[in-house]
Amino acid sequence: MYTIVRTAVFDQWLARLKNARGKARIIERIRSAQRGNFGDCEPVGNGVSEMRIHVGPGYRVYVTRTGAVVYALLCGGTKRSQQRDIARARAMARLLEEEE
Repeated sequence: MYTIVRTAVFDQWLARLKNARGKARIIERIRSAQRGNFGDCEPVGNGVSEMRIHVGPGYRVYVTRTGAVVYALLCGGTKRSQQRDIARARAMARLLEEEE
């Protein structure tokens, strides 16, 4: 079982989501990831991967590995904001690395 740590940025993004179905699917994907099943997840560079949730506008959750079994949920977004979200997630991952 993996440990999943959520950043404040991620929690704020999730709390602002109005799409209840989308929010439920995102939470279920996080639970699946805790069990080791990341599903549709692709690397986007600099140690950051994108979990794609195919519901609503195409939600994205950006994650990085910070230890042997610890993953940090960096931020989230949609297909429309993908490039901006990837850049933000990469910057956040660099900060986490520097803190270690």
